[in-house]
Amino acid sequence: LMAAGPLLWVVVNSMRSSGEIEGKPFGLPSSLSFENFANAWSEANIGQYTLNSVIILAGSLPGTMLLGSMAAYVIARFTFPGNRFVYLLFAGGMMFPIILAVVPLFFVMDNLSLLDTRPGLILVYIAYSLPFTTFFMTAFFRTLPGSVAEAATIDGASHTRTFFQVMLPMAKPGLISIGIFNFLGQWNQYFLPLALNAEQPDRALLTQGLAELSVAQGYEGDWGALFAGLSIAMVPILVVYVIFQRQVQEGLTAGAVK
Repeated sequence: LMAAGPLLWVVVNSMRSSGEIEGKPFGLPSSLSFENFANAWSEANIGQYTLNSVIILAGSLPGTMLLGSMAAYVIARFTFPGNRFVYLLFAGGMMFPIILAVVPLFFVMDNLSLLDTRPGLILVYIAYSLPFTTFFMTAFFRTLPGSVAEAATIDGASHTRTFFQVMLPMAKPGLISIGIFNFLGQWNQYFLPLALNAEQPDRALLTQGLAELSVAQGYEGDWGALFAGLSIAMVPILVVYVIFQRQVQEGLTAGAVK
């Protein structure tokens, strides 16, 4: 009731008129109408905002997973001076609020001509998600049997081949789990795009577009379009989780019981 109730309320209101919502916010629609979705997609530019978010995630999510899993594998499987320090450095990155770094980050990106660009925002998303990804995958790689990697080495496989063809496929449950968490966090990220991607409205992300739509509806009163936009934003997250929920559960419980 606590988790699904608000989601159902948003979906139901997305198929009601603004007058119905204002008159009875928790009522049922008199008839099923998808006009609000059409208005939100075209007139409120939710379609363009969704495409912008997909483009950013298409670069940031694979980059986060690749770099995070590579760093985690080295930390978990190799012994070298500073190993513990590097691990704690990544763990410390999880405790550092991004809001404290946004001002120097703004000037660094401006000096590198990455401000208000898609590559710049992708790199920031990767850096923002890397500590948690590395921390999670380090623990997961430590649960995998080292004998498999040793067998690959004896057969003549290089470290790179062992990682990509042997260890990475074995870590699939963990990759899917942390991938969904990263997808959720990056898809719903609002503060970073607001601070670093605010000069070009045509490249605004979905969260920025929903915020602008929320402000606009406060004056125009088209609440149905706002609820439709929120429903569109929720769909990718729900679809990804429904498809991969079993792998998420396996990834979170792997290594908990021997």
